[in-house]
This record gives sequence, structure tokens and C-alpha cells, in this order.
Amino acid sequence: MPDWLASRLPEGWTGWHLMAGTVAFAVVSAVASVFVVGAVLTRLPADYFVNPAARTRIDRHPALKVLFVLLRNVAGYILIALGVVLSLPGVPGQGLLTVLMGVMLIDVPGKHHAERWLVTRRPVLKAVNAMRARVGQPPLVTEVGDSAAAVG
Repeated sequence: MPDWLASRLPEGWTGWHLMAGTVAFAVVSAVASVFVVGAVLTRLPADYFVNPAARTRIDRHPALKVLFVLLRNVAGYILIALGVVLSLPGVPGQGLLTVLMGVMLIDVPGKHHAERWLVTRRPVLKAVNAMRARVGQPPLVTEVGDSAAAVG
């Protein structure tokens, strides 16, 4: 193990401790990402991408609204970063779905267009609709006039 890495580890840790910690982190993050991404994507209204009324915000006290927006944006950027890491080869987890969930949380111009572009990719839409079907939710509608017969 390189000296620069050994000097940053807790006292008494060896390469085996580092490897076990890394594997444990990978497994926990993969399992957590599947559950969190699944929970959010299955709760979306089926017409989220075609009906602007499905994306309306809840009216809250101004202080709570600011706090909620800040927390939501921080969580979104963390999820996007995690999704990019999970998309790398050899890293277990739902990378693109995690990025999608992160993008859905942040407030940036063009966000809806980017969300829609990502969710209309055949593998992503198929995975999202498979998750939704497992919990009894209808598939996402991605085009106006789509009869909820989404790809899958």
C-alpha cells in the first residue's frame, strides 16, 4: 500500500481493512440506491412528463419553502454525483436512474427537457416501468396521446 494512503487510514488499519470497507460501502450504496431510486420513481404521477399540472409545487410557508428548496437541491447534486459514480464500469448500482432522480430534484433551466430526454431512453424507461409495475403503478407516459403503453 502506498505511504500516502497508509498515512490517511485510521491507526491499525491494513490493506484488508481498506478492502473490506470499500466492499461494504459499495454493497450498502448499491442497495440504498436501488431502494431510494425505486421509492421516488414509483411515487411519480404516471403523466409527470406530459402534464404540467402533475409537476405543480405544494404551497408552503416562505421560510419552509426556501429551506426545502435548498435541501432538495443539495440532495439532487449529491444524487447526480453518486449516479455518475454508479454508472462507472465495475461499480454496482442503478447509475442512470440515480442521475435521473437527482436531476428531478434540482432547480435549473431546461431541467424538464433533460429529465424527459433521459427517461425516454429505452433502457431507462424500461427499468423505471418495470419498477413501477412491481409496486402496482401504471407505466410512465412519455408522449402526449400515449395510452400509458410505454416501452417495456
